Amino acid sequence: MQVQDPHNSTQKVTELVPGKRVVWRVIEGGPKFTKNKLEWKGTRIIFEISKDGSKTKVRFTHEGLIPRLECYGSCSNAWSSIIRESLKSFIATGRGKPL
Repeated sequence: MQVQDPHNSTQKVTELVPGKRVVWRVIEGGPKFTKNKLEWKGTRIIFEISKDGSKTKVRFTHEGLIPRLECYGSCSNAWSSIIRESLKSFIATGRGKPL
């Protein structure tokens, strides 16, 4: 089952080191399916990029997405799919895979 338009959020880039790190702070919003529509507000979405031999390593963290939040399980699974499938496809082919 595909969830249509599961969230709405506004992010601001708060740190950018080209080729190494980008950090987005969630200014407003979060998942639409939770009671608290601002559940992500104040959290940080972090991508860290490094070399691992001849490969590139991407480390992803959604800082503040913690088990007590209503969306924790669903959001953790969704982020895993986005990183492993869509982002990986985008890097390899220039096209991501919609969820």
